[in-house]
Amino acid sequence: MSINYPVINTTPDDSYRPFWSVMIPTYNNTRYLKQTLLSVLEQDPGLHEMQIEVIDDCSKEDDPEAIVREIGQGRISFSRQPHNVGQVENWNTCIERACGHWIHILHQDDLVMPGFYSRLREVVEKEQTSGAAFCRYIYIDEDDIWQSLSPLESRTPGILLNWLECIAVVQRIQFPAIVVKRSTYEKIGGFCPQAYSVADWEMWKRIAAHFPVCYEPQVLACFRLHSASESSRLIQSGANISHVRHAINITQSYLPKNKAHELSYKAREHYALYALNTARQLLADSNRVAAIAQIREALKCSYSFRVVISLLKLIQFGVKQQVKQAVRTVSF
Repeated sequence: MSINYPVINTTPDDSYRPFWSVMIPTYNNTRYLKQTLLSVLEQDPGLHEMQIEVIDDCSKEDDPEAIVREIGQGRISFSRQPHNVGQVENWNTCIERACGHWIHILHQDDLVMPGFYSRLREVVEKEQTSGAAFCRYIYIDEDDIWQSLSPLESRTPGILLNWLECIAVVQRIQFPAIVVKRSTYEKIGGFCPQAYSVADWEMWKRIAAHFPVCYEPQVLACFRLHSASESSRLIQSGANISHVRHAINITQSYLPKNKAHELSYKAREHYALYALNTARQLLADSNRVAAIAQIREALKCSYSFRVVISLLKLIQFGVKQQVKQAVRTVSF
C-alpha cells in the first residue's frame, strides 16, 4: 500500500528552540479548556523552556481565544485555522508550528498531572536514542471521576523492550500521555489522514517501527472519556472498525517483513473480537442496526477460530434476547 505521509519541515537552526512545545488543538466545546491550560501552567518552566500554544480549528461555538487571554495572560499563544481543516490536519499544524525539541499534543479536555514535564524530560534525556516517551495515565469521566488506569507496561522507567509487538496489535497510548521528539516527525512524517479516526494509533505504531520508545510508570496524565462523542457515531455505522482495519493495512507496509503478517493477523483478530463484544452490548441495548454493523466489520477483519466461536456465542445471546423481548411483548 502506497501512502504519502505529510511532510514535516525542519526548523531553522537559529530559531527559538525551547525544550518543550505544548500544542493544544481545539474545536468548539471549551468546557474543559481552562482546566487543561491550568494543568500546564502549574508546571510551566518558563518561556525559554516551553512553548505553549492553542491551535483552533475554526470553532463555530464558544470562544477559545477569550479563554486563552484570560488564563494565559500573554503566556499562551493562540492561532486559528482560516477554515475548518479536520482534526488530523490540525494535529499536523500543531507539529509544524511547534518550535521545541519535544512536542506534546494535549487535547482541550485532557490533563497533565504535576511532574509530567519534569519527569518525562529526565527519562528522554537519559535515553537519547528514543523517538517518543509516554507515561501511565488515568481514564476520567466528564466529572473528573477516575474510571480506570492504563496497563502497566513496565515497572521501571526507560526504553520498552519489544514495544512494537505490543502497539502493533492494540492501541495502548492516549494523546495526553505521550511526547514525541520533533525530529521524529521530521523523519517519518505527520499524522496520516488516510488512517481516519485512528490516525493516532497509526502514528504510535510508525514511531515504534522506527525508533526506541521510552516509558515512565508513574501516573502523570488524564484522558477524558465522554458519554456522547464522535466515537458513538462511528460505532453506529461500524466505521470505528473499518478505520482500524485500514490502519492495520497501512502499518503492514512498514512493519519488519518477518513480523508483519503475524502482527497484522493478531491485530485483525483482536479488533474482530472487540467488535463482537461491542455488538453484544448493543444487542443488550436493543440497538440491532449498530450491532449488525459491528458484526459485519468484525468478519471483514478475521475469520479465526476464536472469532467464529465468539460469533456463535453472540448469535446464541441474540436469540435469547429476542425470546425475552417476545415474552415481554406477549405479557403486555
